[in-house]
Amino acid sequence: MGANMPIASTDKRTLTDRTLKSLKPADKPFDVRDLEVRGLRVRVMPSGQRSFVLLARYGGKHSAPTRRALGVYDDMSLEEAREEARRWKKLIKNGKDPAAIKERERVEREREQKNTFRAVLAAYNKDKLEDLRRGREVNRDLEKLAEDTGWGGRPITEITALEVRDVIKQYKVQGKIHHAHNLLGYIRRLYNWAIDQQVYAGLETSPCDRLKPKAIIGEKRLRNRVLNDAELRAAWVAAGKLGYAYGPLFKLLMLTGARKSEVAEARWSEFDLVKKLWTIPAERMKADAAHIVPLSDDVVAVLKSLPRSDGDCLFSVNGGRNPVAGFSAAKDRFDAEIVKALRESDPKAKLPYFVIHDIRRTVRTGLSAIPNISDLVRELVIGHTKPGLHKVYDQYAYLDEKRFALDAWATRLRAIINPTSANVVELRAAQ
Repeated sequence: MGANMPIASTDKRTLTDRTLKSLKPADKPFDVRDLEVRGLRVRVMPSGQRSFVLLARYGGKHSAPTRRALGVYDDMSLEEAREEARRWKKLIKNGKDPAAIKERERVEREREQKNTFRAVLAAYNKDKLEDLRRGREVNRDLEKLAEDTGWGGRPITEITALEVRDVIKQYKVQGKIHHAHNLLGYIRRLYNWAIDQQVYAGLETSPCDRLKPKAIIGEKRLRNRVLNDAELRAAWVAAGKLGYAYGPLFKLLMLTGARKSEVAEARWSEFDLVKKLWTIPAERMKADAAHIVPLSDDVVAVLKSLPRSDGDCLFSVNGGRNPVAGFSAAKDRFDAEIVKALRESDPKAKLPYFVIHDIRRTVRTGLSAIPNISDLVRELVIGHTKPGLHKVYDQYAYLDEKRFALDAWATRLRAIINPTSANVVELRAAQ
């Protein structure tokens, strides 16, 4: 047969890949029947597309033979087409319609995709977490959990209590007791939300139902870790080694005592470098009230060292459009650099475990060591609200007092980082 001659629709061959690739399109569609599987054909369109079809009596032996598509070559291989054709013929013989079976399988696949841990988390994030102050952080921790454990693509109904327990125990073994408690709570709330929605088939109980935090993790104790002067000095050196974006971010945490999210999500529009003020809007504060942070010269120096881009975010990896989010890898690098700095003076030095929030506690503790600052001002510096009726009747902003405190802390921190006699004199002057 000539290469350019149309093939008759009744042509029969034992199909091979070589045959399929050699078929040339004609002015009209035509079929080539496969001799190996009865009813299987390849249909060649004028466009050149080749599709596998099965000619069969789908409505029973008294119905007219009709073609139904199996798939397009070579998205579907010849062997896959033959296997699918045999499966369809078996269904037809048993009085079942392959199209109906295929539709049910499609619906089941879609249901399973909607029931995966990651899909449920995405719905939970949109419905619940996006409106919470710490929602981004919770979603990030759960996303990391899905990635680290491989749960992301699994149906949420398949994850067992033993698996949850094992993951939480791993954090306990690592000494991350606080994080273990938090993560178990996050998983529990995710499942409780999903069960309440009544849309995830088969999800009636949570794997966390009988997991008691105290039994598998231990007592949740209030953290009291603070960095000592040697660790604080090493942390400052380590931050300098990290570079943008996390290095200067950690420096601002050490200088201001602000929360991690408050610094990480800071916008340039919140800063007035002329008046040396940073106004954190209410929606980013735990107390739902704007917080004004007077800026020490040291903070201004860090801010002026930051690169500027078109976006408004101080700390970003996409040109300022979005703030940095993941801290796990940066914290690991930070810890490693702190250890290196510590071992410059003590080769056997070790760094006891600490979390980023412990920096905030370190600043607050350091403020207590500086005289002439009231406890009220110390609390206001780190964004805590006034106690009791103070917040109702005392509307004084304490800006001058907070500026004095933060300037004094910056001087003290400078003396810790570089303990020279000059800094001691500066500290005494500030006090």
